[in-house]
Amino acid sequence: MNKKGFTLIELLVVIAIIGILSGIVLTSLGTARTKAKNSSAIASMTSMRAEAELSVNSAGAYPSTLCSDVAGGNGTLGVPLAALRDAVTANASTPVCRAEALVSSAIPGWAAHFALGGTGNGYFCVDSGGFAGALSGDAASPGGLDAFAGGGGGGAVARCQ
Repeated sequence: MNKKGFTLIELLVVIAIIGILSGIVLTSLGTARTKAKNSSAIASMTSMRAEAELSVNSAGAYPSTLCSDVAGGNGTLGVPLAALRDAVTANASTPVCRAEALVSSAIPGWAAHFALGGTGNGYFCVDSGGFAGALSGDAASPGGLDAFAGGGGGGAVARCQ
């Protein structure tokens, strides 16, 4: 008598192997998806610097609508950066900004950052001084943001450090 086909054990082993391999692939795709979203948000944040430079007035200052809070706390990015802010929010987290105290209804300098996706990945920060880069830290104490204190006069500047 010729037996053709597979035994139940052989089929179960093959199904188990396929299940393990698909679990590994799906885990890898989740990490790749987070990295892709971070890359897109970083590109949008880097574009913010160039976009903001287009709105600089003849005195070298930015419009007061650039950052909603010029008194020194976390504010919201406004015109002309609203579209880029929305792109960052869609891919990562909502970026916040700080600006130096108003001088003649304009902002001399600004900085903005957002939390990178994933656990413990830190922040990405851009500022009007030309810095664009990742900073370490968490939501409670983002490292390198001590100088991201802008506003209040007295020589305080809004920048990443």
